[in-house]
Amino acid sequence: MEVKALTFDVFGTVVDWRSSVIHEGQRLGQTRGIAIDWAAFADAWRSGYAPSMDRVRQGELPWTCLDDLHRMTLNRLLSQFGIEKALNEADKQHLNRAWHRLAAWPDSVTGLQRLKSDFILATLSNGNVSLLVNMAKHAGLPWDCIISAELVGHYKPDPEVYRKACDLLGLAPQQVMMVAAHQDDLQAASREGLRTAFIRRPLEHGPDQVPDISVDPAFDLIAEDFHDLADQLSGH
Repeated sequence: MEVKALTFDVFGTVVDWRSSVIHEGQRLGQTRGIAIDWAAFADAWRSGYAPSMDRVRQGELPWTCLDDLHRMTLNRLLSQFGIEKALNEADKQHLNRAWHRLAAWPDSVTGLQRLKSDFILATLSNGNVSLLVNMAKHAGLPWDCIISAELVGHYKPDPEVYRKACDLLGLAPQQVMMVAAHQDDLQAASREGLRTAFIRRPLEHGPDQVPDISVDPAFDLIAEDFHDLADQLSGH
């Protein structure tokens, strides 16, 4: 079947979470006189992402939206980095919402605009709806539709998330292509019958990361960025 819609992982695939969180931390640090390694802080915050969602997926926690999971991890890190008392509650709330203000990769907005002319574009993210809406407004992301794990009460890679996206779009799985920079996300989508496009984002975890260059050959497309994806899809 012809692909009608593209669903996108967002963190790391569409937006540069690491540089954005580092920048937010540095600005707050300058205001409050906090001198810590904000890159290490950002990496530690992100490293709590999957484990916190797994607690929900495994039933250890009731359904908890990503904003609240981020705050749980943030509270622990503020203590771990010794800066808890340097920030008031408003500071902590502002920092927690840094994930609402992430900057797009350089190719994201123009690449998505190209893709939008031929496909329905939707998020398919573990971010909660308000986070994804605010991020789209902040970064100028031209989504047609915001689909969030929050709407399903499950986190990716649970199969219910991918199935719900297809149901909401009124399309068969084969008419939907999952676009992501993370292989486990695409593998889970593929198991539910979606088409798959892997986007290389070698700088997601910073310039010192050694990216895994092996890619699952089962993916339908492999692209360097969204413009490359648009070029490849225009040839199909």
